[in-house]
Amino acid sequence: MTQLQAKSLTDPWVTATWDDYIQAIENLTCEKAKCYYYHGQLRIEMSPLGHDHASDHVIIIVAISIFSALNNLPIKVLDNVTYRQAGVREAQPDVSFYIGENADIVPWGTSIIDLNIYPPPGLVIEVANTSLADDKGEKRLLYEELKVKEYWIVDVKKSQIIALAIANKGSRRIQDSQVLHGLDISLLESALQQSRQMNQSQVVAWLLTQFQK
Repeated sequence: MTQLQAKSLTDPWVTATWDDYIQAIENLTCEKAKCYYYHGQLRIEMSPLGHDHASDHVIIIVAISIFSALNNLPIKVLDNVTYRQAGVREAQPDVSFYIGENADIVPWGTSIIDLNIYPPPGLVIEVANTSLADDKGEKRLLYEELKVKEYWIVDVKKSQIIALAIANKGSRRIQDSQVLHGLDISLLESALQQSRQMNQSQVVAWLLTQFQK
């Protein structure tokens, strides 16, 4: 733990062994911290509790849930869950989705999702208010190696979504979701933009009219 004691654990990507990482997260006193481990480095991120981040977080979850229900697409939404490949990598995305045939693959009673047992989620989303550079950088590489199918970054300040399809440990920008077939990313961006002037009930009502066209 010498290197970890020498600098703040909330600094971006501190060099650490897996054992150091486990010890660090077990000693955390903040329940809102999000933890990541990738290529021999850890990141302990204090999850923002501000209004803007929280609002966009909710809009995205509600929008995808409504779209899936209207299209009879099974999903399971997981909020701030831990995905682990012991000794190698770990992630705690803001929100993630198991979709279609995998919607019920993780049984009730599971705590940490062991990716040596269960498949990765189909969609992972990070809501970025103060962490945009990191979400576009190291976390993008982390999710590529976790082999999720899509990774979205919600840019809170710009009301934009960077949607990426992942394959062969690489990713490319997409405009329409491939795991939520028929969902136009620009429609979700419009919902985020409208949430700046409208309450969430009004945004949901607008989404319903758009999804039912």
